[in-house]
Amino acid sequence: MLAALIFVLARATGDPVQMFMPLDASEEVQEAVRRSLGLDRPVLEQFVSYIFNLARGDFGLSVKYRVPAAELFWQRLPNTLILLVPAFIIAKVLGVVAGVVAASWRGHWVAGLLGFSAVLGLAVPAFWIAVMLMLVFSVNLGWLPAARMGGPQSFILPLIAITVPDIAETMRLTRSSMLEQLRKEYTKLARVKGVSEGNIVWRHALKNSLTAVIAASGASFALLLTGSILIENVFAWPGTGRLLWEGIQNRDFPVVQALIILQGLALVLMNLAADLLHAYVDPRVRLR
Repeated sequence: MLAALIFVLARATGDPVQMFMPLDASEEVQEAVRRSLGLDRPVLEQFVSYIFNLARGDFGLSVKYRVPAAELFWQRLPNTLILLVPAFIIAKVLGVVAGVVAASWRGHWVAGLLGFSAVLGLAVPAFWIAVMLMLVFSVNLGWLPAARMGGPQSFILPLIAITVPDIAETMRLTRSSMLEQLRKEYTKLARVKGVSEGNIVWRHALKNSLTAVIAASGASFALLLTGSILIENVFAWPGTGRLLWEGIQNRDFPVVQALIILQGLALVLMNLAADLLHAYVDPRVRLR
């Protein structure tokens, strides 16, 4: 279904040949290029060939670069992963800690501030955060590079921009789960037995609350992967998100199709890993 949808949407944008051919290119030259790319065949025939090629792992040649689309994906993937993996870890650690503090300090001004920050982090678009960070720290203050992948300093602004929404979502989820756990009977019994509030929060309630965070990790990764498309373009980061944007702009059908399908496969695998980890951490899941 995903492959068929991407095939149709990619071709609904127009003729890719007109995007990269010179304006004065003759019709004969354009038709020759279309024949070499297989774009002169009927759409149904193109679709059947496309599905059979997908089954063999062949995503076709890039219209612009004239190299296999899958090869472009694997070339850019490391640049995306060195941004997404630290972002995922940072978002989970900071989000969980902030959620625990917000739950255990409920009614305190710190909890109110964290709650407001979570709402703001979810409401403000990631690309707007990226633009504001660039404007303040790169243009006005000149402390950090505005764009391009380079030294350690070039990672700071993209990491902040891409992690803010996920930190907010993780904090909201952790806080909600922690409040539920702190109201349960086992925490009340622990208080009666004289267990310190710190041990109840960090050793007992948090352990049971983390199952909700783990279960939502697949969706969190999807949020990061989606946000990376915009963030990579704002900061001119040479990853798969920027490659996808370039493919859309150039109407490079094979690149767009390959990237969306491979990213969709990555999301499926991430959700599967999250479900397996959830079942391992929480034995009740295995009993259902």
